[in-house]
Amino acid sequence: MPHDGTAPTIAIVAAGAMGAAVGKRLSEHGAKVMTVLEGRSARTAERAREAGMVAVAPQELAAVELILSIAPPSEALGLANSLASILGAAPRKPVFIDCNAVNPETMRDIAAALAATGCDVLDCAIIGPPPSVAQNPCFYVSGDPKGLSLPLADLGLRLRRVDGPVGAAKTLKMVYAGINKGLVGLGAAMLLAASNAGCAESLREEMGESLPAILARLTKGAPDMYPKAYRWVGEMHEIAAFLERGDPARGFFEAAAGIFARFAADHDGPGDLEAKLNAALGLGTHRLSANSI
Repeated sequence: MPHDGTAPTIAIVAAGAMGAAVGKRLSEHGAKVMTVLEGRSARTAERAREAGMVAVAPQELAAVELILSIAPPSEALGLANSLASILGAAPRKPVFIDCNAVNPETMRDIAAALAATGCDVLDCAIIGPPPSVAQNPCFYVSGDPKGLSLPLADLGLRLRRVDGPVGAAKTLKMVYAGINKGLVGLGAAMLLAASNAGCAESLREEMGESLPAILARLTKGAPDMYPKAYRWVGEMHEIAAFLERGDPARGFFEAAAGIFARFAADHDGPGDLEAKLNAALGLGTHRLSANSI
């Protein structure tokens, strides 16, 4: 880490919606932010450029001070494995911070994959939407007794430390996402069932009177979910795996993964489910982006 007052160089893998937004926040606060764009889409490359991120080869990641892994849950362990040889050969060891929505056991597997590299591996859970002028998510970090993540707080990120070893932050992420995103999955399933049965309007009216906060949450959360559903599939599987064997709630989250898988396929296809759920929520009978409300 720099000790001369200069901002550290940071790598973010990958430059998805969250990764690019985090990169933009860091670069706006003076950090040099790098990413890898090999094999990525043109949209991802454009998003990275707009965020002020610098494209580098994978081998160059080892020259930074901090690496933030921000990827779909299903890719988190594979990403750590792919970087292990690069980081192991590096003369100077960056700090690796896993920010993915995986369960504590997967996080321990990630730490084990990087154990021989000599890098410090920290556990981070991001709770909240991508950083923007109006939004400031919280980055919960555990397994950091030396305070290696603290430079991020000086670069515009809202950092909170979680007492406990690697895996503690992931535990918090699992239970929070289980409530927050599980509610969206449950609500979407019941609203679609109401639509199929012809009572969606009556359900919406009743919820408006007796469950207004939940109706408001679904009205905002459903359109926000559509483009992210493919990521939420893996997250629901991670939550199910986090729960104890024999816990009936595991079946609920496996079912939620199936619900979000349907929405992910629909979002890339005709949008019939989106239109039906939007109509059930009183948002019209067409596809509606999250930015429209």
